[in-house]
Amino acid sequence: MSTWEIPHGYGRVKPDVVAYGREIMGSKISTGCKQLSGTSVASPVVAGVVCLLVSIIPENRRKEILNPASMKQALVEGAAKLVGPNMYEQGAGRVDLLESFEILKSYQPRASIFPSILDYTNCPYTWPFCRQALYSGAMPVIFNATILNGMGVIGYVQSPPTWHPSTEEGNLLRIHFTYSEVIWPWTGYLALHMQIKEEGAHFSGVIEGNVTVRIFSPPAQGEKTARTSTCVLQLKLNVVPTPPRSKRILWDQFHSIKYPPGYIPRDSLDVRNDILDWHGDHLHTNFHSMFNMLRDAGYYVETLGSPFTCFDASHYGTLLLVDLEDEYFQEEIEKLRDDVINTGLGLAVFAEWYNVDTMVKMRFFDDNTRSWWTPVTGGANIPALNDLLEPFGIAFGDKILNGDFSIDGEHSRYASGTDIVRFPRDGYIHSFPFLDSSESGATQNVLLNSGMNKADSPILGLLDAGEGRIAVYGDSNCLDSSHMVTNCYWLLRKILDFTGSNIKDPVLFSESAKQDVPLYEDDNRLPSRRTDVNYTLYSVVTGKDLICRSDSRFEVWGTKGYNLHVRGRNKIMPGHHVIDLGRGLNSTFGSSRSRRPKFTKKRKGDSLGNRYFSLLWMCLN
Repeated sequence: MSTWEIPHGYGRVKPDVVAYGREIMGSKISTGCKQLSGTSVASPVVAGVVCLLVSIIPENRRKEILNPASMKQALVEGAAKLVGPNMYEQGAGRVDLLESFEILKSYQPRASIFPSILDYTNCPYTWPFCRQALYSGAMPVIFNATILNGMGVIGYVQSPPTWHPSTEEGNLLRIHFTYSEVIWPWTGYLALHMQIKEEGAHFSGVIEGNVTVRIFSPPAQGEKTARTSTCVLQLKLNVVPTPPRSKRILWDQFHSIKYPPGYIPRDSLDVRNDILDWHGDHLHTNFHSMFNMLRDAGYYVETLGSPFTCFDASHYGTLLLVDLEDEYFQEEIEKLRDDVINTGLGLAVFAEWYNVDTMVKMRFFDDNTRSWWTPVTGGANIPALNDLLEPFGIAFGDKILNGDFSIDGEHSRYASGTDIVRFPRDGYIHSFPFLDSSESGATQNVLLNSGMNKADSPILGLLDAGEGRIAVYGDSNCLDSSHMVTNCYWLLRKILDFTGSNIKDPVLFSESAKQDVPLYEDDNRLPSRRTDVNYTLYSVVTGKDLICRSDSRFEVWGTKGYNLHVRGRNKIMPGHHVIDLGRGLNSTFGSSRSRRPKFTKKRKGDSLGNRYFSLLWMCLN
């Protein structure tokens, strides 16, 4: 997905199109041929397509109709959809020169919406939306479409977008729109925040209709009247009755710091060729396999893009906190305590490593920015999580644990996870022998390794807390599709059975795991925050105002002082490589050239070149 232009929704569909870019024959510099792969191959293919398309426009009309928006319209509207990849993997599909030629041959300047059809019943193309139907009482389902304005470099939304249902049932759908009132340069966005009204709580079926928005641009040279165009987005949605509370999971996205405002280190320290946590940490990016598993298991997963004060806990069985880096408002801490103890909300926390000595050692000098980069937090923000869990008497430590373990025959890998250092009496704790690979534990490990001994460390805790239930686990890598060695979906299902339905698995709740005395660590030994990092630069909490208001039953959240924009991309399907028409930079997904800070030796002219391309990047986006 592209930049998150609306505070807590989706970015626009990226890539725009795909082209063949795997094992393509090309010439060597010396002689003969070689096979080439990557976006570096697909990009010139699309550039060639563009040149051929431009050549068929009569020279006397090129100035009138040729611009970035009209060319993108020809490419995406003429593309052929592939079978299998979803829209965040293929965009409009594979470029088709002849189809784009037919569109451009009779082209008249106009505005359009991409994609123009949003069919949530079409799987897998509209994944993840097609995997989960809409229902009353859910968080808004947000889709962010692109407005392409081929009429001019600047355009305006003439009047607010409108929803036109095709049947009476369509009135059960409420849509709130956010959009670019000024469309510049050439493009803008139209975001749909969709919810089912209360009277649709028992409705099951399909809702169809159109969303229309009228765009106008100033008159072109020689014209007297403004150019106008009506854009249409066809919408088709599946609706089901509201699921039971125990099957509803709320995924916290609000407290996940979005790449790339700062140096957020990777979660698994075993992955040494990938130092940044740039995968997005989103339910539908590197946690997509987990999302599919939960849906297959009958759970409904909603995304929380606002503070904890903005949701009704009585609707959800479990609040799921996975690998979070941000801080928490004091009001959130107090509300969560009340939600768990008095409202019966289940809480499941999957943490990560946090060790200041290790973070300091991960500091490096970046030649491009001529500055030192230092991690702003660990794999997760353990001091913040400890503040959140303090009312329940739970805290994580600063160890970085690695090793294999098994529970009831299920084998798992603990990859750079942390330990539990505080847990109440009458809870259930599971401990296993691991090595501590943190800087502070290195000396101890040398001594332990000489005798092949490992110290038992608590990593899994389960607790009844008033009306609710809590489960904490010190590692999230087993849920993360990007770096996992083995998954722990089996454990997640058992945890959700407990937190959402109070079903206690006999293995997890054995007498041997019960805490007769509280597990307690001295406050002075708990992980502390770094004092040499200005966290307000990255946080949506620190130094910000807590705002949560209701607008026509839509959750509207404030982000005062937060204007960081994030770029992200998705995995690439085999045989096809991404072409991003919005950026215009020749870059392969995940390559160090496009996504990460460069550590190469600085060459003469690099500074000016970097500033130029940074400016170009901003303009193209």
